[in-house]
Amino acid sequence: MLNSLDLPKPPHETRVVVAMSGGVDSSVVAALLKREGYDVVGVTLQLYDHGAAVHRKGACCAGQDIHDARRVAETIGIPHYVLDYEDRFREEVIERFAESYLSGETPIPCVECNRSIKFRDLLATARDLGADLLATGHYVASRRLPNGRRALFRAADPERDQSYFLYATTAEQLEILRFPLGERDKSETRAFARELGLSVADKADSQDICFVPQGRYSDVIERLKPGAIRPGDIVHVDGRVLGRHEGIVHYTVGQRRGLKLATGEPLYVVRLDADAARVVVGPRAALATKTIIVADLNWLGDRPLGPEPIEAAVRVRSTRPPQPALLRALPGGAEVELLAPEDGVSPGQACVFYDSDGPRARVLGGGTIARTAAAAPVSQAA
Repeated sequence: MLNSLDLPKPPHETRVVVAMSGGVDSSVVAALLKREGYDVVGVTLQLYDHGAAVHRKGACCAGQDIHDARRVAETIGIPHYVLDYEDRFREEVIERFAESYLSGETPIPCVECNRSIKFRDLLATARDLGADLLATGHYVASRRLPNGRRALFRAADPERDQSYFLYATTAEQLEILRFPLGERDKSETRAFARELGLSVADKADSQDICFVPQGRYSDVIERLKPGAIRPGDIVHVDGRVLGRHEGIVHYTVGQRRGLKLATGEPLYVVRLDADAARVVVGPRAALATKTIIVADLNWLGDRPLGPEPIEAAVRVRSTRPPQPALLRALPGGAEVELLAPEDGVSPGQACVFYDSDGPRARVLGGGTIARTAAAAPVSQAA
């Protein structure tokens, strides 16, 4: 059984819109809520040209997924709606993705999709449908605190935890969002799907960037911004020109492979200079970052973040564990001082704050990495 959805009304008087992506996770959420007696309505978002992606394995929110979500809705006996969000998805997510890469950043489109499409626009649609709650299949936990507010926590299954991608969820949104799988692991979810006879029980998980065929994001950028990808120099941090590149969009901070430089020493991408179309490389030591400036801050702590530092644990990549840091408020953002340097911190990625480095830590917020400062002096000749 799922945990209570934490509303005073009984299930049969509670309408829940479930964001059904066509995958096993959201399908299980819809099925279990229906079995518990909730008034469930399934909604699937059409986010891009599903006709071109209908047979592509690993596609998300495209043709095959819409078909799968519809089949699940029919199986469990709930109404199901498909909403055409292609235009807003292109403007809010895909266009920003391209612009971010061209500016020398490494963006995370899933964060923007959750922020602007799912937890802003879809929440508004849920309210229009008379829903009390919006539920999703994300692996993140939401619990009510003693002060009455709801808070966001890392999922019980650390291998599936998606809190890094959901840090931008606001306190207001948390009051009507529910994440029923946050206390479960993936094996339980698939077992539930088989028990409930869902056709998607063994369906493969979708890829991270749903709109990028075969992982070639440069093709997407070239299509959206023809001629914007410029070749340029690959430059060592000491000022030496080591070679040429076909566009900074092909590189990310911390990258070592694919540089095609015969220098006899291991080199890494240290930074990307979009204005000069330069890829700056250097030794691993040049990657060490001590200070991070975060923009577009979303703060979920109990007390406002101020100029006095507070202790926290931060993640600078989704695949890395939280590390100890000090946080301070800045106008329009925050400063993060890492207690131990991190390598390969890239502008455009998220820096997410937690109250500890534990597996069920509370999410205190986060923001977009705007710029960084090296842990040790690095030549600025480049």
